[in-house]
Amino acid sequence: MANITSISQPYQGNKRPIRNLFWQRAVRRLLRDYLTLFALFGVLSLVLLCVFGPPIIEQALNINPNRTAVTDRYLPPNPAHPLGTDNVGRDQLVRLLYGGRISLAIASVGSLLTIGIGVLSGLIAGYYGGAVDALLRWIISTLESIPVFFLLIVVTTIWSPSPETLVVLVAFLGWSATARLVRGEVLSLRERDYVLAARALGAPNWRIMLTHLLPNLFPIVIVALTINAGSLILVESGLSFLGLGVQPPTPTWGNMLTDARANFYRGTYLIVWPGIMIAVTVLCFYLVGDGLRDALDPRRQ
Repeated sequence: MANITSISQPYQGNKRPIRNLFWQRAVRRLLRDYLTLFALFGVLSLVLLCVFGPPIIEQALNINPNRTAVTDRYLPPNPAHPLGTDNVGRDQLVRLLYGGRISLAIASVGSLLTIGIGVLSGLIAGYYGGAVDALLRWIISTLESIPVFFLLIVVTTIWSPSPETLVVLVAFLGWSATARLVRGEVLSLRERDYVLAARALGAPNWRIMLTHLLPNLFPIVIVALTINAGSLILVESGLSFLGLGVQPPTPTWGNMLTDARANFYRGTYLIVWPGIMIAVTVLCFYLVGDGLRDALDPRRQ
């Protein structure tokens, strides 16, 4: 009886699923990449500072970010206002952190929506092919024939966008690159043996796409997500800098740069910190995306 049991339940040893090994190796490679870890720490620090920092600073320094005072205009950095005040006497530090909330929210939510639309459309077009694929390629070619930034300028000129509206506009105009990337990957994956085996066993198409194709797209989706977030910060800042993005008094790093440009000679320090925050944040996002691409590349040892 013991022999029968041992034959019916063969010893499995210490085997682990290949997918788990892939992610474990990716994490090990990422932990050895100190530049990417430093950039990731920078992004998380900025997010935490912008989310939790303003209430603490307001209470500690007794600052009202919406209070204006003519007598406090263009104050240089001082203990009461560590980054000085703007042209109407508002504290620059608190407004910088509140602007970071809006800029980071537009980047993160807009990137998630962009990736979601791109992955869904690319997955369907790449798997089904035929007329669906031809329609997607026509839409992508049409969108990419017009520079997205100039198209955003036209749209935001017609409709003065709120942060929520700007997120939707950016998502619906910027998904084509992700869709093209996902479509190309799905065209390769759908010919693999495990997909053919799933079809032979009678698995429905939606199940093949969700359980066999989508998990294999996670590495490129994660990389695209981080790079898109950095790009959207630049897009939002550029539109706000041109006066076409989120409108004052709602602060963003872009419209703070616009206000600082108009008052450059009286408050030179006002232009420094919004520019630094934009540059550092975008650089960190790009470094994280580059590091994740290296860590998730199965061809790297």
